Amino acid sequence: MGNSANQDKIRRRLPRSERERLIVDEAIRFFAEVGFEGQTRALAQRLGVTQPLLYRYFPDKEALIERVYQEVFEGGWDPAWEQVLTDRSRPLAARLHDVYRLYTLENFTFERVRLFMFAGLKDRAIASRYLTFLRDHLFIPLACEVRATAGLDTVTPPTEAEIEAAAGLHGAVGYVGLRRWVYQTAVPINVEEAVSALIETFVAGAPGAARMLAEKG
Repeated sequence: MGNSANQDKIRRRLPRSERERLIVDEAIRFFAEVGFEGQTRALAQRLGVTQPLLYRYFPDKEALIERVYQEVFEGGWDPAWEQVLTDRSRPLAARLHDVYRLYTLENFTFERVRLFMFAGLKDRAIASRYLTFLRDHLFIPLACEVRATAGLDTVTPPTEAEIEAAAGLHGAVGYVGLRRWVYQTAVPINVEEAVSALIETFVAGAPGAARMLAEKG
């Protein structure tokens, strides 16, 4: 399936930055539809250009995938969300509602959700890299905030069990997107309500679980 508007644009004499932007946007759509195993020859056909022209911008397929990773994966995370998450002047539930409302608005699209899925299927490197990014920027900070809410020592780093609990909330939120864009099944309530319910459940139980883990030592 081609994109005639993009084909017309990319055939014209455009500034290099604009043409590169068109290539990246179409690559995101292409890999979201067919997975990272899709061939650059097919992508070039969609764009209405030759494969050698594509390689003037990206020397090989891995370079193009790296750009897609930067745009979709790390680009889908706003560092300001970490400041929202760690603002202890507000209840943890309110902070999480704000963070995940912004996160889902940015990332719950056909392209992004499917690319998250395909990343885990292509090879372990992309998935591992992204999970490490989330661990550093979301899971560990959230586990620290749970400790603070539970009245526990926040100087001591959270345990792996606490970090896994934070990752579990993110996985549950992500599953809402998977149901919509991968499994193509209806979500019984709107996304924001579904995510809000997950957050309320997490906040109701996580601090108590953190205290229990601390007591077990």
